[in-house]
Amino acid sequence: MDFTLTEEQEMLRSAIAGFLGARYDLEESRAAAKSEVGWQPAVWRGFADELGILGATLPERVDGSGGGPVELMVIAEELGRALVVEPFIDTVVIGAGLLERCGGEQADDVLRRIVSGNARVAFAALEPSSGHTLYDVSTTAYRDGDSWVLDGAKVVVTGAPLATQLLITARTSGERRDKAGISLFRLEFDASRPPAGVEVHSYRTIDDRVGADLVCTGLRLPADALLGTESDAWTVIEPTIAEATAAICAEAVGCMRKVLADTLDYAEQRQQFGQPISGFQVLQHRMVDMYIELEQAIAAVYLAIHSLRAPAADRARAVSAAKVTIARAARFVGQNAVQLHGAMGMTEELAIGHYFKRLTVIEHEFGSSDEHLDRYAALTRP
Repeated sequence: MDFTLTEEQEMLRSAIAGFLGARYDLEESRAAAKSEVGWQPAVWRGFADELGILGATLPERVDGSGGGPVELMVIAEELGRALVVEPFIDTVVIGAGLLERCGGEQADDVLRRIVSGNARVAFAALEPSSGHTLYDVSTTAYRDGDSWVLDGAKVVVTGAPLATQLLITARTSGERRDKAGISLFRLEFDASRPPAGVEVHSYRTIDDRVGADLVCTGLRLPADALLGTESDAWTVIEPTIAEATAAICAEAVGCMRKVLADTLDYAEQRQQFGQPISGFQVLQHRMVDMYIELEQAIAAVYLAIHSLRAPAADRARAVSAAKVTIARAARFVGQNAVQLHGAMGMTEELAIGHYFKRLTVIEHEFGSSDEHLDRYAALTRP
């Protein structure tokens, strides 16, 4: 397997790194995240108009560039290195992935708006009692004349306060944990003025992103709000979430690259007993262990990325292996970086603390290490 990036992919990486290096200051981005706005709209506009990364992995028929999993890896890693809080994975990987797989005229219209930077998507799937199990759906949808009526609650809808579109899972047939029977609905959305039948509880997450819990009570949607085939949404959700999981693993690699580089720089500068602490053998061993964890994580991400277009079982196995490896590496690298920086490692003023919070969230996002380890074991059992 060849892991070498093409010239175009290297140019993409350089362009993103240059843009973020010049335009994405960590202090300014955290201030924006804590503000009422919650993000930097000008940066998102730059992603669309200057970098073109909002359409880099989308098909040309919707004005995208037709890139694939490797381009997604390159983008996600660079966004992770800069600790970008704007909803790229929510919109471009999950939202656009679901819309593209569902197909249809209205889906393509939203995809074009995503590419142009005029649409942002949030995926409302998790429920109060579902844990990380996306097919555990209690929210119901039923036909009433020419409309659909939805009832139920969704939690931890990341990016919802920034979204212009909600994609909502609801059960149209079957039992609560059946993979069959789930349908996907689209809703034009504005969290500041939610539609009738939707109650929104917004908040900021520990990693400076935004999310919301939603309660739908008699939410009435038009007939064409249904995306794809009724009761068959799991067939598009499963591969989309696999891509999103691989993407946050690549994002974690970018975070860990930055964390390790900052830790090495600090160890060269910090003096103790008249010499840099980088000269102490026990700390050298610790930093080498951090480097080894990072390299293992990189290898696991490569495997997952190159397996995204493999058969479903092979894809699931590779993605779960990457998630387990990333979870272990994120905890080890993050915790040791904080420890090597001393008490200041968790302060708001130092970048390390912010990266550590994001790595902690990634460790559990789209399933914990234990859940993915169980899935990997089930998929490799004779």
